[in-house]
Amino acid sequence: MSAKKDFTIPPPPVVELREVSKSYHTGFLMRKKRVLKSINLSVYPGEILGFLGPNGAGKTTTMKIINNLTFPDRGQVLIFGQPSTEVSIKAKIGFLPEAPYFYNYLTGWELLEFYAQLFGIPRKKRRERIKYLLSLVKLEQAADLQMRKYSRGMLQRIGMAQALINDPELLILDEPMSSLDPVGRREFRDLILKLKEEGKTIFFSTHILPDVELICDRVAIIVDGEIIREGKIAKLIKEKIDYYEITLSGIEEKELPSSCEKVSVEEDKILVRTRGERGLNRTIDLIKEKKGKIIAITPAKKSLEDILFAELGGKKK
Repeated sequence: MSAKKDFTIPPPPVVELREVSKSYHTGFLMRKKRVLKSINLSVYPGEILGFLGPNGAGKTTTMKIINNLTFPDRGQVLIFGQPSTEVSIKAKIGFLPEAPYFYNYLTGWELLEFYAQLFGIPRKKRRERIKYLLSLVKLEQAADLQMRKYSRGMLQRIGMAQALINDPELLILDEPMSSLDPVGRREFRDLILKLKEEGKTIFFSTHILPDVELICDRVAIIVDGEIIREGKIAKLIKEKIDYYEITLSGIEEKELPSSCEKVSVEEDKILVRTRGERGLNRTIDLIKEKKGKIIAITPAKKSLEDILFAELGGKKK
């Protein structure tokens, strides 16, 4: 009797963009400029998707289209399987724009109170929710301070709190860590991971690539309005092994193959570098043949930053 095969059907996307295009008229002559060029993108339940690209690539326009702050020339945007224009889905979405602007003379508490009322949250639950969120973004001490006295980082934090006021299932964040110091960025990363543990789906753009490597499940790279690469970070970086470093002992330097580049010698240990699997295998075979000892083999992977610059360079050619 043959074993049954397990065919796992992926869940339907929380956000799905199908052949979305967008143009703007710019300049004195109002020439038409295509900002998005038939992009396709899916964000799946419970994942953190990082949206990467240089300035002017189309990241913010994409997020505005998802939030109906602007509309595509053609294509379709689905959220929770429904058209993005469906009013009922708005209650499930939280959005933090790149540079949030709030009325200067409201306090942090008053701002959250205002947004809670917009969502129809009952008074008792409102108070508990606001208290919890101020604690979550570490602004309890600034609750009664007018926002004209907030720093840029504090405005970013209160913006995150307002994006969470309705306990959304989908969180859309445009450059959420751009105004934060290293400590604030660490706290925001931890917060995003906590929200993922709670089952939220998070779609965010950023130019701070180390943050992306630490918290994202997948990335999509957009350049000149086109998504040129998409996938799981672990797979993207695994595919981009630059070279191998081999620490060895027991053989002379002069016996090393020509494909090896000597990096350093320390007592009886030699550190060499070789490129490609063929060079790696050739070096391993020679070490075995000469009765040497392999202490360590370390693949040197390109960082996400290296991959992004390589993709940008290829796109410009």
